[in-house]
Amino acid sequence: MAADDRVADDGLVEWVHQIRAANSRPAESVGVAALREGQRTRVAARAPGPRVHEVGDLLALDRIPVRLYRPGPEPQPLVVYAHGGGFVLGDLDSHDSTCRRLALAADASVLSVDYRRAPEHPGPAAVEDLCDVHRWATDRFGSVAALAGDSAGAAIAVLAAVALVRSGAQPPALLLACPNADLTLSSASVHGKGAGWGLDARDLDWFVQQWVPDPRRRSDPALSPLHAELAGLPPTLVATAEHDPLRDEGLALVDRLATAGVAVEHVAGPGLVHGYLGLGHLSPAAAAAGNELFARFGRLLNGWRGTPAGR
Repeated sequence: MAADDRVADDGLVEWVHQIRAANSRPAESVGVAALREGQRTRVAARAPGPRVHEVGDLLALDRIPVRLYRPGPEPQPLVVYAHGGGFVLGDLDSHDSTCRRLALAADASVLSVDYRRAPEHPGPAAVEDLCDVHRWATDRFGSVAALAGDSAGAAIAVLAAVALVRSGAQPPALLLACPNADLTLSSASVHGKGAGWGLDARDLDWFVQQWVPDPRRRSDPALSPLHAELAGLPPTLVATAEHDPLRDEGLALVDRLATAGVAVEHVAGPGLVHGYLGLGHLSPAAAAAGNELFARFGRLLNGWRGTPAGR
């Protein structure tokens, strides 16, 4: 690797080498069903995440599967989590370890949402599901939940926050990790880091096509966070990664949030790659960065002490 391509540790070096050696077929040619089956196989082979006090599956509004993680018996702040996966992949199992780590590091209850995915349900279906679960959780647990997500889930989370704020609800905080913030995919890093780093630009474009079939809507404020009206959003923590094709749109989102008057904090990820939150089992550096990000979000949550989530 070139000097400016250095990654955080040997675990990520090996991961990048494997990605480049695999020369994987484009997602479009693999197809949705095979991509999902492949992800389920990889998740099943992975070591389980850390133990938490309580984990339980629920059905929100009799139609949306959710999973609740509680780090201890006492009440904690509540976070509604939207998993990543290019709007097409991901489910409660794929991000189980991530949600466990978030619950423990942030000392918060985490409610993971199995939202409707594209292409069966193009945008903004997932945003609507997250909003519906947020309102359901507020009623059920008596707590106004924060919102969090990674990659496509981060896009869904910020769009849901915009919709909730417009409806009079006010999530106390936002965590956006490696957000897919601009569906026009026009930032420099999409091209500069769009091959050989685990998320190829060709696949990224195909994922966006599934969620937004009409290319004319890629700058629609209801579908693309960088084009949304962000004023009024709660304190927000945004994490980016150096070798992520989505890095520059994440940085642009930080600027847009600040310009809109939102209290925003940015956590850079030197030497890290897209999806590093899910690579802690391979990389101590990724694990440490994820845990510190979650702990920092916990401190942000604890700065807003609304009604904690009980049973």
